[in-house]
Amino acid sequence: MEKVTEIANKFLSGLRTDEMSTLISEKHQLGASSHAIQSLVLPIATELGFESEKRGLFKNYTVASLRPDFYCPIEGSGILLEVERGKTTTNNMDILDLWKCHICTEADYLFLLVPQARPSANGRVLHHFRDVSRRLETFFQPQNYVNVEGVFLFGY
Repeated sequence: MEKVTEIANKFLSGLRTDEMSTLISEKHQLGASSHAIQSLVLPIATELGFESEKRGLFKNYTVASLRPDFYCPIEGSGILLEVERGKTTTNNMDILDLWKCHICTEADYLFLLVPQARPSANGRVLHHFRDVSRRLETFFQPQNYVNVEGVFLFGY
C-alpha cells in the first residue's frame, strides 16, 4: 500500500499542474470522449511506469480481450488506471472498472479518474466524482468486500 500511495501522490501532483488543468479544461467539453482525457494523462502515467492498454491481464477468463486503460506492475501485484468521462455512472463504467480489478490476478489496486461534474445534453449536471465515491464505498463495507485492496479516486 505504501508504494501504491506514493505512485498515487505522484499521479495527483501531475494532474494538479497549471498546464494539465488548462489542457483538461479544454478537452472536458460536452461530447468529448474519455480518450481525449486519457491522451492527456498518458505522459504522467508512462513516467510512473504504467503501460497503455496492457493485453493479457485477463487471459484466463472468457473475457480475455479486456484491457485496462493503463496498467502498472508493482511488487507482487499491480495497479489498473481507468479514465472515465461521459458514461461513468450512466453506464456503470465505474462498477465495470472495479470488477476488472476484482478479477485481475495481476492487480489489487484501482486508480479511477472521473469528472468532478459533467454537463449533459439535456442541461443536467452529472456529479460523477460524488456519485462514484458513494457507489464504490459500498464494496468496502464488511458485508460487500471485494478482493480489491484499494481504490484511489481522482477527479478532474
